[in-house]
Amino acid sequence: MECIIVEYLLADSFSDLLHRDNFIGLVAIVMGCTTGMIAIVFTMIGGVLKARAREETKRELAAYVAEGTIDPDKAIAILQAGETICEITGDGIKVS
Repeated sequence: MECIIVEYLLADSFSDLLHRDNFIGLVAIVMGCTTGMIAIVFTMIGGVLKARAREETKRELAAYVAEGTIDPDKAIAILQAGETICEITGDGIKVS
């Protein structure tokens, strides 16, 4: 890796760099790092949006409970929906 960077820095011009064997490796490393960073950023954005939607749902349900439209037990059931953990064992599927 250090050899690739040193050759890049010592190249007289971009055309000299194109004729070197390590140019493809350098491009692959740069593109790989760029793709990884983009994936990390989009994953973080998705997590933030998911948390924001979850909090908005909690606020709306709290408002419905406060005005008496929904029973508190039903609001709790709605909030806990989809949070079950399924575990596949030798005896079958265990839901907890």
